[in-house]
Amino acid sequence: MEYELIAAVDLGSNSFRLQVGQVRGNQIYELDGIKETVRLGAGLGTDKRLDEESQVRGLAAMAKFGERLRGFPPEAVRAVATNTLRVAKNGAAFLAQAEAALGFPIEIIAGREEARLIYLGVAHSLPNPRRQQLVVDIGGGSTEFIIGRNFKPLQLESLYMGCVSYSLRFFPGGSFSRKMFHEAELAAGQELQTIVQAYRETGWETAVGSSGTARAIADLLELNGLVGRGYDEGITLEGMARLAEMLDKAGNVHQLKLEGLRGDRMPVLAGGLSIMSAVFKAFDIEHMEFSDGALRLGVLYDLFGRSHHDDLREATVKNFQRRYGVDAEQASRVEATALAFLRQILPAAEDGEHVDAQFLSWAARLHEVGISVAHSSYHKHSAYMLENADMPGFSKRDQARLARIVLGHRGKLERVQPLARDPMEWLLIFCLRTAVVLHRARDSRPLPDICTAATPKSYQLSVPEGWLAEMPLTAAALDDEARQWHTLGVNLKIKDHT
Repeated sequence: MEYELIAAVDLGSNSFRLQVGQVRGNQIYELDGIKETVRLGAGLGTDKRLDEESQVRGLAAMAKFGERLRGFPPEAVRAVATNTLRVAKNGAAFLAQAEAALGFPIEIIAGREEARLIYLGVAHSLPNPRRQQLVVDIGGGSTEFIIGRNFKPLQLESLYMGCVSYSLRFFPGGSFSRKMFHEAELAAGQELQTIVQAYRETGWETAVGSSGTARAIADLLELNGLVGRGYDEGITLEGMARLAEMLDKAGNVHQLKLEGLRGDRMPVLAGGLSIMSAVFKAFDIEHMEFSDGALRLGVLYDLFGRSHHDDLREATVKNFQRRYGVDAEQASRVEATALAFLRQILPAAEDGEHVDAQFLSWAARLHEVGISVAHSSYHKHSAYMLENADMPGFSKRDQARLARIVLGHRGKLERVQPLARDPMEWLLIFCLRTAVVLHRARDSRPLPDICTAATPKSYQLSVPEGWLAEMPLTAAALDDEARQWHTLGVNLKIKDHT
């Protein structure tokens, strides 16, 4: 289904943002936006727990966003959380409250998925995305680096350094000195050494900065005549050196008097400036332009792509099948049978965009990726790979769900019981597990007419009369399935039909 209005929510380490977009043809026009400076990352203590004050600020922002999004269908909204909630030990508890206030689920996305979405937003805002560009996005808790051409990223990386964390660590209370700045630059440079060589080998034609730190630095340099080197706009190393000198003279960020210096950027300016300066030196950048495109715009275009049947998750699944040598014909047989069972039990799954049918389809097509590691216990290898690999388009929550379904497709169900508690997940596991048993021969012979039914505490398989007598291996496997389900208190009935 296509929607005229779609929305993205970005729970960053410094700011929470809501962006509403209007779909017109093949483009998205930004209709409405709300920004709340939450500084969630500043509330992350040395014990990696969010303090109460930052949580209160975050939940207040979520309540405002929730009011704006009332009436939006769930499929038209995507909310993502980034670095601070990736590392916070009490992030899950905060997330549950945030979801209740917002009224929509929130995904904690991996660093490289964040980088991919940032690049998607930047690429849609550039006048000539056909050039190969290096995109740098300094956030509150992490910095993303992407090299891409057109709408395809070639390099994706996320490093654990951001304007909030560096400001707190190296410039406490907004204090500033050359020594502090040098130490912060040095720390950032050490982080950058892990990616510099690979990025230089890939190469780029132009450098682009996105999000708040890049915007703040570009604005300060442009509005105060600090850009230098013959440039009227953007960011240069010479300009940042001039800005750092002015900060050193002021002694504290809050004492700096410059046009365009906003109050909400003051506490995190020094940390962001030190990281950007280190980036310029490590990558030998002369000039960087600024792009308005960022994570939230990328999320909008990702939503837009899905509603127009251009789902990156589908491309990821196909790529995994190729990369790990999955037997595509066997996967297709298992997929078709599993989906047929689900549709018998849940007629709504006939809809091609039904979310549970999509997950069952992806799980069926990827359930054997672990064979590339070892055939023994391959379902465990498959589950580990799906939960921990970089899977563009999938959130970490999506990957964990896929992993649970795949883990349950064979072996002892009691091992899955502590993980999968959603009744729908158990139904998907039943459909996939049964399909795998029935296609054990891995041949193209069609299955007979098999019917399925389900209640909260039982599943039922109806097979043609006499068929199991001719298939003793399958009959034994189904008997074992009945015993496995019995360990969970679920009754699997297998009966004949005429």
